[in-house]
Amino acid sequence: MSSFSGIWVPLVTPFRQGEIDFSALKSLCTRLLKRGVDGVVVCGTTGEAPMLTKEEQLQVLDAVLEIVPGHQVIMGLSGTHMPVIRDMQEAIQRRPVAGLLIPAPYYLRPSQPALVAWFNEIADRATVPVVLYNIPYRTGVHMELETFRQLAKHPRITAVKDCGGSIDLTLSLIGDGELDVLCGEDVQIFSTLSLGGAGAIAASSHIFTEDFVQLIRQFRELDIVAARKTFFGLLPMIRLMFSAPNPAAIKYALSLDGLMNNELRSPMLPAPENVEVAVRDFLNQHTR
Repeated sequence: MSSFSGIWVPLVTPFRQGEIDFSALKSLCTRLLKRGVDGVVVCGTTGEAPMLTKEEQLQVLDAVLEIVPGHQVIMGLSGTHMPVIRDMQEAIQRRPVAGLLIPAPYYLRPSQPALVAWFNEIADRATVPVVLYNIPYRTGVHMELETFRQLAKHPRITAVKDCGGSIDLTLSLIGDGELDVLCGEDVQIFSTLSLGGAGAIAASSHIFTEDFVQLIRQFRELDIVAARKTFFGLLPMIRLMFSAPNPAAIKYALSLDGLMNNELRSPMLPAPENVEVAVRDFLNQHTR
């Protein structure tokens, strides 16, 4: 079974005058690799994937693969129409990726048996590991523990990005030991790792990346006291990065470093002025 652990950064997608800024994207990937991340996630929520065409999503993936080795790249795959999902899956799997990150079909609120059938159908066609993405506040459906246990029997389903908001579910998934549990709520990284989680897919790790990498290293070395100090040092920044709809504050912070324009695609908007001021003031006081 493929193993996913450590810090994976769900990449923002840089734009310049409405078009994808591939140069900025590659520079961002180079920077993150130099700072020691375990991998990156392409075209997740943070990457504004719903605002990209399927062709654009593949172009973003190809640009990332020019910089990041395939075994360090997970690709997002989402939608509600299985023939479209199938075509996109086949296109992705012609590239050398480490896995697919797949949420439940959004808006429709399918039953738990329907979720099992949906994910298993995708996994049956998978040539790479599948990471389940449990994010009910975006999809509208909660994936239940028994659903995960059924899906964990599939040899291609190996991990979960856990944004479910249930400590009981998180505990049970970690306790079962069948899936790598990757924290998807950045404020819960310390608690998930303390319980035995494998790592995190953390949007805020675009910022102060070395500290997130250090946090993982401290856990691996069983230095929990140091890890707690590192996490609480990161917590104000994490909260600030989510004080506007993701990824607005993150993109603004990255723009201050000259890495990209502060630009999002409709219906997303840049962070409001008060958030930008707070981000700018915080980063000026906490330079790395």
